[in-house]
Amino acid sequence: MAELEGLLEPTALSELVRRWLKEDVPSFDFGGAVVGDGIETAVLYSKSKGILAGKPFFQAVFDELNCEVEWRTSASDGEALDGPFPIALADVKGPVRKILLGERLALNVLSRCSGIATRSSGLVNIAKQTGWKGIIAGTRKTTPGFRLVEKYGLLAGNADTHRMDLSSMVMLKDNHIASSGSIRKAVEKAKIVAGFSAKIEVECSSVEDAKEAVEAGADVVMLDNFKPKALQGAAQELRKWAGGHNFFIEASGGLSEASLADYCVSGVDILSLSIMQGAPVVDFSLKIPRKSA
Repeated sequence: MAELEGLLEPTALSELVRRWLKEDVPSFDFGGAVVGDGIETAVLYSKSKGILAGKPFFQAVFDELNCEVEWRTSASDGEALDGPFPIALADVKGPVRKILLGERLALNVLSRCSGIATRSSGLVNIAKQTGWKGIIAGTRKTTPGFRLVEKYGLLAGNADTHRMDLSSMVMLKDNHIASSGSIRKAVEKAKIVAGFSAKIEVECSSVEDAKEAVEAGADVVMLDNFKPKALQGAAQELRKWAGGHNFFIEASGGLSEASLADYCVSGVDILSLSIMQGAPVVDFSLKIPRKSA
């Protein structure tokens, strides 16, 4: 999936890396004083199975530190790391102080992003094995300051990012509806401010709520916390009732890797869950060859 690596806006990526470095080195780099500025080459190794994701972030860290990264493999983000391990993925060349300054930051991002891609890929594969044709999406339950990495990891694992942020799509949840007075009022207000270019999604706790949302003009109805059998019945009822209305049905709440297959029912277009929360990491290391005494 090489096209993913050109998806990130360079200026935004550089600004993100600078914030990370400022957080990690707010004043003195004491360890850097120990090793100095001699030129060294470190090797990036993958050490466990998973889906590779996060190469642009790894690259951007060392670009910011004026180190050269030469990738030994043509593996793109989204491809599987199957071993045998360790696999040498890249060489990082530059002043040793700069390599070690960026080491943990670059590895953390690569490990976390690859872990999210790995989990995403596993969930997508579970859904495919059932024969279901819908979309697996990751919710906005992301880590503050780390959303871009996590959403990128979803894409690398072939999942959908759902809405990137509050400006991407209008999602009217229970508190929006309670504050507005009704689903219809909430949707009408949303249409005024969002215009024609943004979809409107409404969280619904019943089929009746979903019908009200669709009649008000919602593009997506999210059936929240339905059990699988109830979800299938609700989706079938909505499809039969729909008439000329065109809308997506999403299900969320209660989904996990263990239960996902049960939710892959006909009539449902999207299954969304908090893929990023609790995702495992993929193990990487960066090693400078030890000098002989």
